[in-house]
Amino acid sequence: MVRQYTRILAVAALVSSPLVAQTPGKKPAAKFQVVETTIDDIHAAMRSRTLTARELVQAYFERIVAFDKQGPALNCIINLNPKALEDADRLDAAFKRSGMMGPLHGIPVLVKDEIDTADMPTTLGTVVFKDYRPVRDAFPIEQLKKAGAIILGKTTLSEYAAGDTYGSMFGASRNPYDLERTVGGSSGGSGCALAANFSTVAIGEETLASIRRPGGWNGVAALRPTPGLVSRSGMWDGFPSPTAQMGPMARTIKDLAQLLDAMVGYDPEDPVTALGIGKAPQSYTRLLDKNALKRARIGVLRESIGLNSEPGSEDFKKVDLVFQKNIEELKAAGAVLVDPIVIPNLKALLAKRATNPAMSDESLRLYLARNPGSPFKTREDIAKSPDLVKSIPPSKADQWKNPLAKTDMAAWGAYLEARQELTIAIAKVMADNRLDAIVHKTVEHQSTYIKDGINPPYVNNKGVPVLNTFLVYAASMTLPSGFTSDNLPVGLTFFGQAYSEPTLLNLAYAYEQATHHRIPPKTTPPLP
Repeated sequence: MVRQYTRILAVAALVSSPLVAQTPGKKPAAKFQVVETTIDDIHAAMRSRTLTARELVQAYFERIVAFDKQGPALNCIINLNPKALEDADRLDAAFKRSGMMGPLHGIPVLVKDEIDTADMPTTLGTVVFKDYRPVRDAFPIEQLKKAGAIILGKTTLSEYAAGDTYGSMFGASRNPYDLERTVGGSSGGSGCALAANFSTVAIGEETLASIRRPGGWNGVAALRPTPGLVSRSGMWDGFPSPTAQMGPMARTIKDLAQLLDAMVGYDPEDPVTALGIGKAPQSYTRLLDKNALKRARIGVLRESIGLNSEPGSEDFKKVDLVFQKNIEELKAAGAVLVDPIVIPNLKALLAKRATNPAMSDESLRLYLARNPGSPFKTREDIAKSPDLVKSIPPSKADQWKNPLAKTDMAAWGAYLEARQELTIAIAKVMADNRLDAIVHKTVEHQSTYIKDGINPPYVNNKGVPVLNTFLVYAASMTLPSGFTSDNLPVGLTFFGQAYSEPTLLNLAYAYEQATHHRIPPKTTPPLP
């Protein structure tokens, strides 16, 4: 992949001017700095004629070449879009003719590699799918392109989008804040790439905690929207599977809202989006208010509910110490805290989570059928791949080699009952306390070590609350909330009932503006 990056960069250098705006008779303007830049910054530079979309794409390519397979070797990019510069040229020409082509004009976006983009393979992080080429974009990718975005490339993920970010297609992605630790997963590549400033914004997906965990561990903002707002067609594990949901990731809340604005919409191919009609405001971005925390009522969930959490450990305590500071920050920003809240039978109900293999298999069939030329039609076709044995960890191959498990309808029914009971219990707690939202730790432990994730017993998903994906129809987002004593980023999660995204984004924006916890990693500094 270093060769691919170098080849793309060489082409860019041959056919473009340096990333310095020049006017005859004047000194060259200062180089536009992409590190920590925002959508608004970029558009302001474009309007002032000091930046083009081509120069912006080239700047991100330069950073990827310098830091992804070289330098700290973060290893969070699988493929780059060979047409990105061509797309940028088209947008630049259109801008000269008639101005911005949409709210995301020229904005480079990186996409988790389980989401189809017609210009590149969808590898799912595994060599089994290294040559899988979809013929259509996923619906939200179509939406982004209509808004003027440029798809820059595809990011790493755990094989088949399950767990932390290790895969036979690329190995292991490295956390830019500590190169020995994982980026989380399964949207780890998207989180890492944003932290390292490889793109302006990114797209992830969450089935268990796959957007929020890498968001927290890479010091970026990430939202798992309520199903119905953003289509899953063209995404692995989409309809009719209820849980998996595509979502926006960004370094700032405003960028996150702007990206979400372009992603929402009804898609007949994903019937669940019919539930989202009328649930989204005209613009999430326009609702943002830096004073939103004043007199907002926030419930504090202190009970440990993370998977495999160890509340007595020093690692847990380091994260808890930051959480205590976050609560004080909310209070200082004017929030009225109900601390703690108690949700009846919370852990007992969460323990009843169950799966429906038949439903997941139907999701797989529909996803593969979207690509008529696919070499894979069924799970049995995947099982026949000679590359299956290369899976990381090796147990990933078993899900395909073994016959499809029969759905335990009793366990599934008990889960659905528990889901309903917990949904009502949370609604009642929020109503009784007049809560606008609930906050809890994004992850209850620091980022785990890569060596522990790729060797037995394969430590994975440690400390992650999965309350929102248990309920399915709930909104949940994370944003940077500080650093532990080990200088590792942690996140604060704002949780709400279904379609409460406007409230959560508003509260998160106010918290961000009051604290400014986002700090880029030292391993990927600005390029000269």
